Amino acid sequence: MTVLIIWLIAFCLIAYFVYQRWNSGVSQGLDKLLPSFLKSHGNNRYLWVITLAVLGATTLVQPVDMLLVVLLLGLIGWGVMALVSWAGNKTHR
Repeated sequence: MTVLIIWLIAFCLIAYFVYQRWNSGVSQGLDKLLPSFLKSHGNNRYLWVITLAVLGATTLVQPVDMLLVVLLLGLIGWGVMALVSWAGNKTHR
């Protein structure tokens, strides 16, 4: 129960501060990090505020779990890219 309360408090605070600073830097910083098809260009404020708040609160409450998820997703992405590259080399011959 304590973890849930801490998560909710962190979620509310992160969502509040991201929402307040959306036009003064969060939107531009997010657009610099994302590929072109995911860029917000200032739109979709509520979607990105909730997404960043969930990720931030979960990282604060369970940092090891989030680190392991990021590592696992990175390894899966690396494996998929290697497989696609290998398959691409086979089709050009």
